[in-house]
Amino acid sequence: MPQSQSQRFIPPMREGVSASQVFLPQLSSLPTNLFSYLCDTFSHITVAEWQQRFTDGLIIDKQGQILKLDSPYLAEQHIYYYRYLNNEIHIPFYETILFENDDLLVVDKPHFLTISPTGQYLQETLLVRLKRQSNNAELSPIHRLDRETAGVVLFAKRAATRSCYQQLFAERLVEKSYHAIAPYQAHLNFPMQLALRMEKSEPFYTMRVAEGQANTETEIELIDHNNIWAKYLLKPKTGKQHQLRVHLNHLGIPIRNDHFYPIVQHQSADDFSHPLQLLAHQIQFTDPLTKQKQCFTSRQLLEI
Repeated sequence: MPQSQSQRFIPPMREGVSASQVFLPQLSSLPTNLFSYLCDTFSHITVAEWQQRFTDGLIIDKQGQILKLDSPYLAEQHIYYYRYLNNEIHIPFYETILFENDDLLVVDKPHFLTISPTGQYLQETLLVRLKRQSNNAELSPIHRLDRETAGVVLFAKRAATRSCYQQLFAERLVEKSYHAIAPYQAHLNFPMQLALRMEKSEPFYTMRVAEGQANTETEIELIDHNNIWAKYLLKPKTGKQHQLRVHLNHLGIPIRNDHFYPIVQHQSADDFSHPLQLLAHQIQFTDPLTKQKQCFTSRQLLEI
């Protein structure tokens, strides 16, 4: 008899990492075993890595039983596996909790820390760090910051109320302000409203300014300056990838230590010497659950 929704097995977190789910389809020719299927289907993961996951007990069935290298392939079933990374680079900077209630967690993120697990980062991500500390498998980011950007980021603590906060961003009901250090140019007049069309570029993880109707807008103010550098207040009205970095670069004042704009210059993953001088300084909104106005400010500072 099938399990009810309330009885469905939910794999526990391990060291802050939630299990990934894989469905085993009905195939015309059955694989030798589960191990061979996983190696063939997920070939971007090496055979040695799959072997290690089986050896370490990181692959389980829907009852939570540990599967072995010789476990058979059982079609129409779900299995779960836990990701791991060998020799993951430690990020020697730490987050600060700014606020927490039953539904919301507000964090001050350091530079160089990716928010969610990605190719070369797992344990050294903000989400996994927070899950490990809180033992809350439902924790999830409500919005994103680049790995290179520091500052205020919001997390939902409960899946049931996550969408309430995500809707705020979708409807542009969140006011965000950033600080950036970039060159001072006396001929530029601030404050200004900059509206540009941005599109995907090459390499694929970068953006470019294109002709056509604007799809991004940023309000820019000058806070302070010397003869070389200035501190700017940036208020994005839209939320495109790399929007602030592209907008300042378009003005001829690329953000200090930007390794993507105007030229892509790859840093070693363990080089923490030149953080991007961009900070998510403040975020304001009316909480959809409590109806209270909220304002959260980073404790970090950027200096000219």
